[in-house]
Amino acid sequence: MTATIPPPAVPAAAQQSAIPYLPVRIEGLAAIAMNLWWSWNRDARALFRKIDEQLWHRTHHNPFELLRRVDPARIAARASDGEFLRLYDSVMARLASQLQSQDTWFDRHYGGLGDHPVAYFCAEFGLHNSVPIYSGGLGVLAGDHLKSASDLGVPLTALGLFYRNGYFDQRVRLDGWQEDSDESFDVATTPLVPVAGPSGEPFLAVVETFGRPVHVRVWRMMVGRVPVHLLDTDLELNADEDRGLLSKLYAGGPDLRLRQEWILGVGGVRVLRALGIDPGVWHANEGHAAFMMIERVRELIRAGVDYDEAVSRVRARTVFTTHTPVPAGHDSFAVDHVADCVGRSVWEEMGLTREEFLCIGAHPHAPGQFHMTATAMRLAKHVNGVSRRHGQVSRSMSRDLWPGRPWEMVPIGHVTNGVHLDTWMASPLKDLLAEHLGADWESRVDEPELWDQVLTLPHERLWQVHVSLKEILAKVIREDARRRFAAQLKEAAQVVGAGTLLDPQTLTIGFARRFATYKRADLVFADLERLQRLLTNPWRPVQIVFAGKAHPADDPGKGVLQRVYHFTRDPAFEGRVAFLEDYDMHLAHLLVQGVDVWLNLPRVPLEASGTSGMKAALNGIPQLSTLDGWWAEGYDGLNGWAIPPAGETEDADAVDAERFYRLLEDQVIPLYYTRDARNIPVGWVEKMRHAIRQAGSRFTARRMVEDYAHAYYAPALRGEATSDDPPSA
Repeated sequence: MTATIPPPAVPAAAQQSAIPYLPVRIEGLAAIAMNLWWSWNRDARALFRKIDEQLWHRTHHNPFELLRRVDPARIAARASDGEFLRLYDSVMARLASQLQSQDTWFDRHYGGLGDHPVAYFCAEFGLHNSVPIYSGGLGVLAGDHLKSASDLGVPLTALGLFYRNGYFDQRVRLDGWQEDSDESFDVATTPLVPVAGPSGEPFLAVVETFGRPVHVRVWRMMVGRVPVHLLDTDLELNADEDRGLLSKLYAGGPDLRLRQEWILGVGGVRVLRALGIDPGVWHANEGHAAFMMIERVRELIRAGVDYDEAVSRVRARTVFTTHTPVPAGHDSFAVDHVADCVGRSVWEEMGLTREEFLCIGAHPHAPGQFHMTATAMRLAKHVNGVSRRHGQVSRSMSRDLWPGRPWEMVPIGHVTNGVHLDTWMASPLKDLLAEHLGADWESRVDEPELWDQVLTLPHERLWQVHVSLKEILAKVIREDARRRFAAQLKEAAQVVGAGTLLDPQTLTIGFARRFATYKRADLVFADLERLQRLLTNPWRPVQIVFAGKAHPADDPGKGVLQRVYHFTRDPAFEGRVAFLEDYDMHLAHLLVQGVDVWLNLPRVPLEASGTSGMKAALNGIPQLSTLDGWWAEGYDGLNGWAIPPAGETEDADAVDAERFYRLLEDQVIPLYYTRDARNIPVGWVEKMRHAIRQAGSRFTARRMVEDYAHAYYAPALRGEATSDDPPSA
């Protein structure tokens, strides 16, 4: 039987402030809104949409905003609407079943291992755009992990940080430079509930940092069966300079980031202890959470275990996932700052000298730094990258931590990322699959033969679904540009650059991701004359839609964004290049469902995974990409296009650009515009069918979490012995 953690009761006052009025017959709408399960359940979303469809879209699918703003008369009418009530009762029963069923995938496979949950630590979680505590791929991947863990019944509890001001709102100036502003949000419009201490105190843990005690309180929200605990220091008990420690995601300099990570790791462990949760496995999703392992070693030593044995015990039950093959992407902090942050008492309690403690984070290529990834690799037995290619790159990058061992033998495996099908696949496409594969197709997603049947989807029906999704995207782009113009946020030339001239009939390429230099968004513009000919061809035009944010501290990335933005205003391209501001999960859904081609141009081998391409593929959108990340194992010659790698002595940027243009000219554009008598691009739809088949059978978060359970969670829960030596200090 799986260990379950009951969801917190929703305080009546909190419900009343968030949702002013609900008739008794449908008061369970509050319970549905309080669990983010609704966000990936079609019937639950349909239930809220039926209350007021226009308001549902205007609130970007936030049920709290909907229920707060809807006309009370409309809510009252729904309480006596027979069709609405039948759907309401069905959703309530489905939610209860989701939360209470013991017949889960995990119970069937690992029924004796569920007494102690997996504690999943991550610096950000992308669960829904109404809870903006994520910046991009890492957070959205973590969110998909939690949703799939809930679907599978994996006993998991999550720890993160509560960023009151979120990531940042993006606004692009006339000159194309990104401006960053705080993205504050109202907690009352989220399912976050404060968790009181055992005696009613507002905090659950105290963490000392830089010589001061910092009181840590907790907000909890439910993601299906999975509770997420977010740590917060905004309490009157804390010094003024400590109250805003966790207010902003990835803000400030290294000192602030260090303190955030110290509180995540140490505070997260102490919060779980205060809640009486005893994890059997501890999963650090990226190096930000490595201090969690140090705190557990300290606990064991305080309980009388010697240092080596404490490290061995912690390693045996710890999973560490690294997400970046870019050396600069691994956090490290000056050793003096780490010593000041941690304080003498920590290493003394561990029976270590200052130097011995700091050696835990030593890295041969980062002298004078406390390296968070090296720390995690020393204190976790189970280490993995996030694609087959990334696993290879991580072994090569980390070989100096195991001197004398061939890089191929470095003990780092891989679990290729996946995306949550119910979150990312468009509802009209799901309807088509139900029509063609059977109404129960979603209960058979683990069967390879199910996905083989996708190759028999009727060309005409699949194309009709895709065209309808393209039209939705075009409409949303136009309406958003109109809103920004009316609010005087945009001038006329910028409105054109925001996509108002895009044509749903035109071949549309989508490029949406973080604007980092290695992702090379500006490679598209390497040959302007050639690109212009392609975009403005009157018989076979092409248009490109860009979206994404550069990290606030990444000026080179902002420079790439500025160069791309410049071309959205160039009349030579006739309005066929657009940049959509303030990229978030809501916009991401529209893009991965509504473009024709998903473009990814990372400089090989710097892309760890690239999950946005998986999301597009689930919706039948073929990818055009360099052979990096997931595409190195996902490309099969039928589901998209691959840019062959440049030779070792060649200029990779020049070669990749040339091959990108040639693929467009010789294959992509001709295939899209070759139509049959019904005006259907049959060859293109073949690519779409293969894209869905490959993504659905191999690149879902369900498969990913199953892999974690098989390869890491179950062995760690069993406490299986290891012969792998930790990295040398």
